[in-house]
Amino acid sequence: MKTIDNFNFSGKKALIRVDFNVPLNADFNVTDTTRIEAAKPTIIKVLEDGGSAVLMSHLGRPKGQVNPDMSMTHIVNTVSEILGVKVKFVEDCVGQKAEEALANLKSGEILLLENLRFHAEEEKGDKDFAAQLSKLGDIYINDAFGTAHRAHASTAIIAQFFDDNKCFGYLMAKEIEAIDKVLQSGEKPITAILGGAKVSSKITIIENILDKVDHLIIGGGMTYTFVKAQGGKIGDSICEDDKQELALNILAEAKKKGVEVHIPVDVIAADDFSNTANTQTVDVDKIPDGWQGLDAGPLTLENFKKVIYQSKTILWNGPVGVFEMENFSKGTIAIGNFIDEATKNGAFSLVGGGDSVAAVKQFGFEDKVSYVSTGGGAMLESLEGKKLPGIAAILD
Repeated sequence: MKTIDNFNFSGKKALIRVDFNVPLNADFNVTDTTRIEAAKPTIIKVLEDGGSAVLMSHLGRPKGQVNPDMSMTHIVNTVSEILGVKVKFVEDCVGQKAEEALANLKSGEILLLENLRFHAEEEKGDKDFAAQLSKLGDIYINDAFGTAHRAHASTAIIAQFFDDNKCFGYLMAKEIEAIDKVLQSGEKPITAILGGAKVSSKITIIENILDKVDHLIIGGGMTYTFVKAQGGKIGDSICEDDKQELALNILAEAKKKGVEVHIPVDVIAADDFSNTANTQTVDVDKIPDGWQGLDAGPLTLENFKKVIYQSKTILWNGPVGVFEMENFSKGTIAIGNFIDEATKNGAFSLVGGGDSVAAVKQFGFEDKVSYVSTGGGAMLESLEGKKLPGIAAILD
C-alpha cells in the first residue's frame, strides 16, 4: 500500500482530496471540526517536507450548481486555525483562476479550491473534468475515506493521470488498516456487535463477516425481528416482518460456520416511544402488547460483557438501544464501557457507522477505543466486502 510516507514533497505541489464536508450552522460557522482535524497530519507532512498543498473537497449537495451557501469560503478561517497556516482560497476548482492560483503557490503554502460539486462533472466521474483537476498537482493524495465508495472524478478517475505519483494520506491508510484488522488479520476471538433498527440495512455486512468472526452480538431494533422469527412475543416493538425468514437463515448459517450469535434475553420495555414513558424490564420474548423494547436489559448486558471481555478484536456498528433518549441510553453506554475495558486489556476495537460514531462521541468514548472510523457509508461498504473505487484507483 503506497502511502504519503513513500514520498518526499520537497518542491512539489501535492493535490490532496480531503473530506471537508463539515456541518455549518445558520451563521455558516463549522459546528464539528473532526474531519478537518483528521486531515491535518497529511497536510502538515507535505509542508514539513518543503512542499505546498492544494486541497479539494465537496461541501453539501449543490447538485452541480453554484450555491453560495455551500461555498468553501465559509470554512477557510476554520481550516487555517486548525492547520496553523493561513489558507489561501480560489473561487473555482478548475480552469484559469485555479491554475493561476497554483502558479503563485509557494512551498509551505496551502490553497483551498472551491466546492468540487459546483461542477456536475464531479459526481458523474467525468474524465475531462478529472484531467483538468490533475493539472493542479505533481502528486495526488487521496485522504478522503468518507467518499472512497463514490466513483467521482476527484476520488476515482483522477488517479489515472498520476501514474506512480499517487498515494493514500495518513487518514485513508489508517482506515484501510483498521478494517483489514477486523476482516483479515485480526487476532481471535473476533466479535462483531451490530445494532441499529433494521436487519435489512445490515444483511450484507452480516453475510460478509460470518466467515471472519467468532461471535456476533445482535442489539437494537434488529433484535425483535430475530425474536419474533423464533416465535417470541415482541409487543409493539419495531420489526421487519418480511425479514423473519432472513433472520432464521442468518442464525442457521452462523451455526453452520461455528459463529456464536448472542441475542438479548431481556429488555427495557416502554409503553410509549418517549423518554418519559413508563418502563419495565421483561424477557425479550414476552413483551406485553402495547409495550416496546427500547434498550438492552441487565441480564443481556451481563452476557454481552462476558463475550466482549474475552474478545481480542471488536467491531462495533450500531447502538443497542434508543441512545438519543437518556432513559434508553444505558445499554449503549454499557457496551462502550465494556469495549473500553477490553481495549485497555489489549483488544483492538473499531467503531464505525453513523449512529455508533455519534454515540461514541456523545458519551466520551472516542479516546477509549482503538479507532473511530470517519467513513460512514464507505466503512459499511468495506465491511460488506465491496471494492471501493477511491481505494482501487490508488492500488491500480
